[in-house]
Amino acid sequence: MWMTDKRYFELSPADAAVRLDLIAKVHGVEQAESYFDNIPIQLKSLGVYLALLNCYAHAKFVEKAEATMQKIRDLGLARTSLAYNNLLNLYYQTGKRDKLDVLVNEMEEKGIQCNKFTYGILLSAYAAASDFEAVEKILAQWESHPDCRLDWINYAVVANVYIKAGNEDKALEMLKKSEELIPSSERRREAYEHLVPQYAALGKKDNVVRLWELYKGQMKVYSKGYRIMITSLLKIGDSESAKKIFEEWESQQSVYDVRIPNHLIAAYARKGLLDKAEAIIERVVLKGAKPDAKSWYSLAKVHLDHDQTEKAVELTRKALLAVQPGWKTNKDVWAACLNYLIKKPDPEGAKEYIKLLTDKNVITVITQERLLNNINKADSNSVTPGEMEGDGRNGDEEASEVSEVEGSRSC
Repeated sequence: MWMTDKRYFELSPADAAVRLDLIAKVHGVEQAESYFDNIPIQLKSLGVYLALLNCYAHAKFVEKAEATMQKIRDLGLARTSLAYNNLLNLYYQTGKRDKLDVLVNEMEEKGIQCNKFTYGILLSAYAAASDFEAVEKILAQWESHPDCRLDWINYAVVANVYIKAGNEDKALEMLKKSEELIPSSERRREAYEHLVPQYAALGKKDNVVRLWELYKGQMKVYSKGYRIMITSLLKIGDSESAKKIFEEWESQQSVYDVRIPNHLIAAYARKGLLDKAEAIIERVVLKGAKPDAKSWYSLAKVHLDHDQTEKAVELTRKALLAVQPGWKTNKDVWAACLNYLIKKPDPEGAKEYIKLLTDKNVITVITQERLLNNINKADSNSVTPGEMEGDGRNGDEEASEVSEVEGSRSC
């Protein structure tokens, strides 16, 4: 029982706001609405309405959030940025740029001052839209505000806008300002791990290495930090330096994270460096670790590119056996290996391969039946990657080094 349920404990507006927020988080929007409806009118303060607004914003219920904001206006409570920030962030999260601009104009007309949260939301929203003029306007306002201090991440957000636009000078200017604000707390780790890839995106190896040395000199670096450094060097095209960082990580870590060598394996695979990719796999095995689906798949692709399809089939079988739920990848390799088994001809091998694809959710049961029916025909044709679709997965593009390993891997 809540203390506020006891008759001798008088419920305050602040108590009601906190309770509404907790109900929304634990039981969902509907029960939070029910609780709000039963709050006595004298307790429905700005804090209670803000809790309800936050509840709708978190659930991305735009219309209900707007209705709540209008009620706040009608009650004359929309006098500070508190209420506006929730709605601004909701518009940003849902991509409603036009509504965001209208709300900003309303704040300006009413003379409602922005705080650091308002500026942060607007900066992120305009950066996401690559609106350089709006980004520079917000940044200038923020820098001139006497009571709102910028953080390193704010300049990093702006730097990313200029990186994407190819404006190196402005990007470097923002990164320099960001570095000047790197905190002395544990958040330094987050800052270094964020800024290193940004310098790599600009091809600035000297800055990548400089920040890496600062990072290592100030705190212990864990696997995530090594992974970020390796992918950053690979993005620049320096696989030799990336390998040295990998060896440094390997010599210091007690727990072997196979995602680290996978970066090198994938990089060597794309360059067609078969011997180097295989050597990394061998190192993983010698360390007593198990290569995962990404490891075997990358190596299989190299063999396939070198017309060594028999070996590619063997490696993709290993990849499939190591696949974890939700793993996404391009179906070209699976289709090429399946076609090899069909043309060999090896119908039993092809059927086994199709069953393995189905068991690991690379293809659906419907796709499996279609492929098996095709194989059972005496004049069966080649399988195209498109015929292996239909399971709702997005495997049409091979990603870059960083996004391929970081984004498409879930095993």
